[in-house]
Amino acid sequence: MPAGHALRPTFAAVYTLKKSLGQHFLTDETVCQAVVTAVTHTPGLRLLEIGPGGGAITRYFAQWTDVDYKAYEIDAEKVTYLEKTVPELTGKVLLQDILTASAPWTEPFAVVGNFPYNISSPILFKLLEWEPLVTEITGMFQKEVARRVASGPGSKEYGILSVLMGVYFEAEYLFDVPPEAFNPPPKVMSGVVRFRNTGNPYGITNRKAFTRLVKAAFGQRRKMLRSALRGTLLPDAIAAEGETMSLRAEQLSVADFVRLYKTWMDS
Repeated sequence: MPAGHALRPTFAAVYTLKKSLGQHFLTDETVCQAVVTAVTHTPGLRLLEIGPGGGAITRYFAQWTDVDYKAYEIDAEKVTYLEKTVPELTGKVLLQDILTASAPWTEPFAVVGNFPYNISSPILFKLLEWEPLVTEITGMFQKEVARRVASGPGSKEYGILSVLMGVYFEAEYLFDVPPEAFNPPPKVMSGVVRFRNTGNPYGITNRKAFTRLVKAAFGQRRKMLRSALRGTLLPDAIAAEGETMSLRAEQLSVADFVRLYKTWMDS
């Protein structure tokens, strides 16, 4: 029997694809298995899936009997579909908008999802709010976004999420996913990235202040930092930083941003 065959539903249910929700559902079984394998499976794991949709990878997680699984799905039709096609999911797929939802547990948990491309960045900002609880994120993104969040300084992809994710997580770009792996096929390549929480190694205590610094720096990324950070850092701080203020945001590493924050904003 082919791998994954037994996981296909026996209930003759159907669902509709909703462009308004940016729905592109995985249909390639090999890709599904690769995403599932990328999730660190340990007994007792708490796992949140964001946007299970038609359940391409969800059906695999339903077989993980040693895991506390939940899913947040914004489409009521898909919640009903999943509960009918995979009875093991009954009560585990919650009608929730990830962008306004509360964390599913008060204990540490991992996250997985084929994130809707139109809200993938807001989803990551949401997960950053939950960072102290989030041990790992395995996500599929538009390839451009995947490369951006996993990139380092000096590249045009490097930006706000590169730094904000990089200060708390170690990112690993795992593999590309072609458009034909989905129904309907998106017009872009996709990529899967895994983030593993590093335990706030830089000791960021004022997260809002650090985020404000990074957003201001990249808000005018073509300008030198002395212009971009005017209004975020005091004039004395900008003057004291000398040559650093002649750089652009993309030239600073995560550690460089941390140093600026700790020197002038960590209070």
